[in-house]
Amino acid sequence: MDIIILGINHKTAPVEIRENLAFTGNQLEEAFNYLKSDLTLKECVILSTCNRTEIYALAPEAAKGKDAILGMIKNLKGIAPLELENCLYFFSCREAVAHLFSVTAGLDSMILGETQIIGQVREAYERADSADVIDKVFHCLFRQAITCGKRVQTETEINQNAASVSYAAVELAKKIFGRLTNKSVLVIGAGKMSELTLRHVYDRGATDVYVSNRTRERAEKLASCFGGKTWEYDKREECLEKVDIVITSTGAPHFILKKAEMTRIMRSRRNKPLLMIDIAVPRDLDPEINEISNVYLYDIDDMQGVVASNMKDREKEGHRAKIIVEEETAEFQIWFKTLDVVPLIAALRKKAENIRQTELNRSLNSKLGQLDAKQQKAVDNLTKAIINRILKEPVLRIKDFAVEDKSEVYVASLCQLFDLKEDLLEEETINIEEKIKKLEGLK
Repeated sequence: MDIIILGINHKTAPVEIRENLAFTGNQLEEAFNYLKSDLTLKECVILSTCNRTEIYALAPEAAKGKDAILGMIKNLKGIAPLELENCLYFFSCREAVAHLFSVTAGLDSMILGETQIIGQVREAYERADSADVIDKVFHCLFRQAITCGKRVQTETEINQNAASVSYAAVELAKKIFGRLTNKSVLVIGAGKMSELTLRHVYDRGATDVYVSNRTRERAEKLASCFGGKTWEYDKREECLEKVDIVITSTGAPHFILKKAEMTRIMRSRRNKPLLMIDIAVPRDLDPEINEISNVYLYDIDDMQGVVASNMKDREKEGHRAKIIVEEETAEFQIWFKTLDVVPLIAALRKKAENIRQTELNRSLNSKLGQLDAKQQKAVDNLTKAIINRILKEPVLRIKDFAVEDKSEVYVASLCQLFDLKEDLLEEETINIEEKIKKLEGLK
C-alpha cells in the first residue's frame, strides 16, 4: 500500500485556478462518493482551503491511485489532467507523509508558521471520518499530523512574531500600551485589511472598537462581526478626540487627515497621546502629522520593516520545526511499514501458543499429573517464557526488515517455514482491525 497526495497550492497556481479545484459542501460529498466507489483507493481525505486543495489517498499502487484522483477531478470538475499539468504536484510514500506533516506545521503556508492550518487539517480529517472514507491508516496518519503541528507550535517560537502588516500593527499597539482591553480603537476603512486588523484587535481583548467608512452599510457589517460600533465618516474627528489608537486602511487617493486638522484635534484631546497606524497604499495620513507632540505615527513601510525582521526570526525557528517534522515522519513510517507484518507476527505467536497449550495439557494429563495448582502455574509460566524468548529475535527481525522494505521475502519465508496458512493470517488481520475499531469507539 502507498500513501499518495495530489495537490495544488498558492505556490503552483494563481487563485483563479485554485478556486476551480476547491471542494466545499455538496461537492465534497460528491468527491467522497466518487472516490469511495473506486476500488483503486482504500482511504482518502480532501484538504481544501483558500490556498490549497490536496487529496490524500491510500492506494495499492501509487500510479493507479493518481489516475483515479485525476479521473475524479475530470468527472466532477470538468478539468482535464493536461490543463493542470503545470500546477499539480504528486507525492507518494514517505514524501507524502512528510508533506502532510509540513503542511500541518505551517511550513508550507503563505505565512510561515501560521496556526490556522492545524484546524483546517483537523476539519478535513473529521469530514472524511464522517463520510466513512478512512480507516486505521489515515486515523493514525492524520492524528499524528495534528500532533506534529501542535509540537511545532509549542516547542518552537515560529509563530511568536508578527508576520503580516495587520498583525504587526496590532502588535505595535500592544507593545506601546500593554493590554488593549482598556483602550479604544478607531479603524477607518472597511476593506479586507481593515477586517484582518480588527480580527487581531479583537483577539487581543479590545472591546471598545469603532469602524468608520464612507459606505455606512459596510462599516456596520464589519463592526457587527466584532461587537464594535460605527462612526459617521464625516464626523470622524469627534471620534479621533476620544480614542487611543487609530488604524487607517482606505482606498482614498489622497490624505484623509492632514497636519492642520490633527493639530486641532490634539488641542481638543489636551495632548493626550495618540497612536496612529497607516497601513494604506497610497497613504491615508499626512506624514507631517508625526511632527505633532504626543502623536506617534507609523506607516506601512514601518510595519513591513517589522514583518521582514520577524520573518527572519521565523525562518530560524523553521529549521527547528523541520527537525520535529522529520522525527514525526520517521515515527509514522516505522508504524506504517510494520503494519503489514503485524498479522504475521500475531499468527506466529498464536501457532506457538497452540503448540505450547497442546503439549502442556498432554504433559499435565500424564507425566506431570501429580503437580499441585501452584506447581502447574509455575510450569505454565515457564513454558510461556520459553516461547516468548524463542520468538523475541525473529519478531524483532521481521519488524526491522519491514522498515527496510524487505518484508515480502521474509514474510513468505516465515509462512513456509512455520506452515502459516493464509486463512490464519486473514483471521489475525480481522482480529486486529476489530480491536482497533473497539479502541476508536472508546475515544
